[in-house]
Amino acid sequence: MPTILTTLYYEKRLKSFQEKHPELKEKYIKTIKLLGANPYHPSLRLHKLKGSLSDLYSVSLNMKYRILLDFIIKDDQIILINIGDHDGLY
Repeated sequence: MPTILTTLYYEKRLKSFQEKHPELKEKYIKTIKLLGANPYHPSLRLHKLKGSLSDLYSVSLNMKYRILLDFIIKDDQIILINIGDHDGLY
């Protein structure tokens, strides 16, 4: 099972995101648990990004919001980088 790590930037973004979207709290918790248990689960829609974000991956909370992450398989780590809507990240 991979270790999930966060950045200080992510923690700040998460706090702001949760204040704006309290209705997504349970969905967020479920997504993070599933990411830790099986990052390849189809419902996460894990995919590598393109362009200037090509070093990162993304998983979906729902069709509007996603979590950007650095997915380091060899070290068995997942580093959460950012959270927000599909258009407003980076």
